[in-house]
Amino acid sequence: MPNGLARSRYADNTAHTASPQRLLTMLYDRLIGDLAVAEAAMRTNDHASVGSRIQHAQDILLELWASLDTAAWPEGEGLKALYLWMVNELNSSRLPPQPERILTVRELLEPLRDTWKQAMTLEASSTTPSPVG
Repeated sequence: MPNGLARSRYADNTAHTASPQRLLTMLYDRLIGDLAVAEAAMRTNDHASVGSRIQHAQDILLELWASLDTAAWPEGEGLKALYLWMVNELNSSRLPPQPERILTVRELLEPLRDTWKQAMTLEASSTTPSPVG
């Protein structure tokens, strides 16, 4: 099996078997990675990469926006608004090319991702059974 196909199957299997918390952090990782590539591509005038990476990042942001249950977590309204602002900011970054706007979005996402990872770690440690004896 070629390496690319094996890698693709591994990523697909990982996404399908991941917990919702792990899937969330995986989406953030991919989103931040897409934005890093888009920003670098914009600085080198690689328009095809800019377009595909920004589009993918916006798809992830809209999925995060749609899946955020503000009925269960009313405080999430601010986060939903931030996701939509980011989608619009990425649109605005393209014409004229403004890589610093992509950087701004990425710099806002990194602490959010880190916070979700910390929450996932805390949740895992709080559900770990205490040793008996």
